[in-house]
Amino acid sequence: MSVGTSSAPGAQDAGSPPAASRPPGDPAGLGIDPDHLPDGLVVADEQGHVICFNAAAERITAVRARDALGQRLEKALPLEDLEGRRWWQLTDPYGGLAIRVGQPERNLLLPGGREVLVSARYVRTRPTGPLRRLVVTLRDTEARRRTERSHAELIATVAHELRSPLTSVKGFTATLLAKWERFTDDQKRLMLETVDADADRVTRLIAELLDISRIDSGRLEVRRQPVDIGAAVGRHIQAYVAAGQPPDRFLLRVQQPLPDLWADPDKIDQVLSNLLENAVRHGEGTVTIDVTATASPREDEDTGTSVIVSDEGPGIPEESMNRVFTRFWRGSKRGGTGLGLYIVKGIVEAHGGTITVGRAPGAGAEFRFTLPVAAPAYLA
Repeated sequence: MSVGTSSAPGAQDAGSPPAASRPPGDPAGLGIDPDHLPDGLVVADEQGHVICFNAAAERITAVRARDALGQRLEKALPLEDLEGRRWWQLTDPYGGLAIRVGQPERNLLLPGGREVLVSARYVRTRPTGPLRRLVVTLRDTEARRRTERSHAELIATVAHELRSPLTSVKGFTATLLAKWERFTDDQKRLMLETVDADADRVTRLIAELLDISRIDSGRLEVRRQPVDIGAAVGRHIQAYVAAGQPPDRFLLRVQQPLPDLWADPDKIDQVLSNLLENAVRHGEGTVTIDVTATASPREDEDTGTSVIVSDEGPGIPEESMNRVFTRFWRGSKRGGTGLGLYIVKGIVEAHGGTITVGRAPGAGAEFRFTLPVAAPAYLA
């Protein structure tokens, strides 16, 4: 498609570069081919006539460039705000305040009611001078809608996960308060233990939400300390055995010597907990954990530490591999919020590490994360 730009015959702005010096397909003097831009671009001259209408603007507005070029801006791009008011009359870029430099991005409506994100820049010959160019950018709202849907899904998931334990807590506490004397000590203990376990479940879910918020905003803090990752894995295995898993369900292999690892011990425990829980809950057979020295994921370091968690279960379908670390992905219908592996990836990457998923030699799932040794800056 050729670039949808033109200017009135013989019209040459004093501030515009000579036509011969402009890139091909750039009669408006923009410096690049407007069709190469990912967002819609519409430019009007000092008289308010459209001189540029790129391919993305065509796609977003369903208006052909040849129909828009030369038209008055308000006719080529009729926009209304969400209250039905005509936007160009409302903002009056050519006759309004001369100190205005543009309009921030906002939701506006195209004919037919389709939403589009619009922002504008007023280009003047001098401060408070007359308008030389009106530059308008257009963006489709689909990306924002996807974000909003993701947030709505998160809220719905959290509400669902909170309802069950809170109903249990409320039910048992109300029963105990109303009929305390009717229960034996063993019955009271059982109900209080259930309340305690459900309270822990709510606490874990709230912690997951806080982690997601910090990961999404880039505010996840890593407090580095020396970490014996082999011992950390051993503690998790002991906890599973104490909870009733057979000792031979786990195989821990630690290569010696390992480089000194500086990481946030609480967050590394969180990573190990999620990966081991995933292997125990969704996998089968022996859960093997290999801890080895490996090349660092950072270019300025020679060595790092790698942890591989694998099982002998059915594994993860090939078509699902690229979705494992996204929100709400679940390997089966055996419960869980689907947020654990998303958080694991965020924690590993906050440490400067990498994490991958693949198929284990025994046909099960294999998760491998690699961390740089990364001593704190004050010790470097």
